[in-house]
Amino acid sequence: MGFHIVLVEPEIPTNTGNIGRLTLASGSTLHLIYPLGFEITDARLKRAGLDYWRHLNVRVYESLDAFMSVHQNAHFAFFSSKGTQPHYDIDYQDDMFLVFGKESVGLPVQLMAQHPNRLFQIPIFSEHIRSLNLANAVSIVVYDGLRSLRKSGGPSAV
Repeated sequence: MGFHIVLVEPEIPTNTGNIGRLTLASGSTLHLIYPLGFEITDARLKRAGLDYWRHLNVRVYESLDAFMSVHQNAHFAFFSSKGTQPHYDIDYQDDMFLVFGKESVGLPVQLMAQHPNRLFQIPIFSEHIRSLNLANAVSIVVYDGLRSLRKSGGPSAV
């Protein structure tokens, strides 16, 4: 049960720590793609993830190419403020890979160009906001996905 939450080159340790906690709470797996903007041992990462970090299923990849070669046949949803489809139109599946870009610039342009039909956004209804905080965006998508799976007869909460 759960999703594969993929962070491409995350930069802010507290975001990654909070996403780690969310990953564990949702029964998901966390995938981190280098380079990271911090060390895995960073105290801010551990503090944000609290004492849950040691229980996480975390997989680390040296590059986006390395990650994609391992998971090339997976079912993906990519997230960007440049996405053309809202996240609530995703056909969520158990074990789906939910891919998020780094805080400063998002996903690589080439990756988005390779997957235009799998590129989604979380709608923002204000012209004064460019994007949402990464940890908030992941939370929205993961719990919307869990709701969708449950509604379609998939896994439910303990």
